[in-house]
Amino acid sequence: MASDRQVEVDGRELKLTNLDKVLYPKAGFTKGEVVDYYAKVAPAMIPHLTGRAVTLRRFPEGVDDLDAAFFEKRCPKHRPKWVKTARVEAGPHAGKIDFCVCDGLPTLVWMAQLAAIELHPSLSLARAPKRPTVLAFDLDPGPPADIVDCCRVGLRLRDMFGHFGVECFPKTSGSKGLQVYIPLNSKVSYETTKPFAKAIAQLLEKQTPDEVVSKMKKVEREGKVFVDWSQNHQRKTTIAVYSLRARERPTVSTPVTWDEVERAAESGDGGPLTFEASEVLDRIEHMGDLFRPVLELEQKLPEL
Repeated sequence: MASDRQVEVDGRELKLTNLDKVLYPKAGFTKGEVVDYYAKVAPAMIPHLTGRAVTLRRFPEGVDDLDAAFFEKRCPKHRPKWVKTARVEAGPHAGKIDFCVCDGLPTLVWMAQLAAIELHPSLSLARAPKRPTVLAFDLDPGPPADIVDCCRVGLRLRDMFGHFGVECFPKTSGSKGLQVYIPLNSKVSYETTKPFAKAIAQLLEKQTPDEVVSKMKKVEREGKVFVDWSQNHQRKTTIAVYSLRARERPTVSTPVTWDEVERAAESGDGGPLTFEASEVLDRIEHMGDLFRPVLELEQKLPEL
């Protein structure tokens, strides 16, 4: 692959540069391969990004150079005219800013060209920023706890909601943990979902205080799974399903089946729940988009 090239993507002209630059040094994974992955995963990924404000996490010098990496909420001014934006409240100091919106292949490829390795969308659509479409739990293990411990907590969440006939969908964070999404797609606000998520996290902690923690303080997390309920907030963003992660290797936040979660919990081996870019593309080919129901399933939160 030449280092620079002019391409046409769905009728849009794009200049791709530094394609042979290695962004994952330990894996030898190049910027060209990042662009190629996002181009191939686009049919499954774009529906989960469409209409949402997206924060870019860019790594212009690769995943090892954290000093050069940065989060970018404001959509770059040098963006092509066809990249859509959404004006959304970004916080008390920032006020309303224009976020990028990724609703098609050309925009996703353009983001990859910016070395935006990680994409972090809002849990709500930009046209209804106060209305989350999901309730999300981010299960984060404090070493020596690991993804296996997260799987065990995830199964408890599944059973807890299943008792009320409410379905949950798991995905790996692509980093150390597991995330559980409960699709809502109804008229519900963060004022409802955030305290609800916090109450569930506190209940899990109360039931098993040696295994689960619901408080933010890192000192309390050692050997436990932190059930992060705080992502259920209008101004927060969460790693997108199918996004690459800035780890040593090009791992991906990957939808998994509850059977896979159960196997990890029972065997004590979380290794099979780590997926890299090429494996994720194979999974989509054979299993389709396991996260598709999150976009469509309408559910009500049970009464606490």
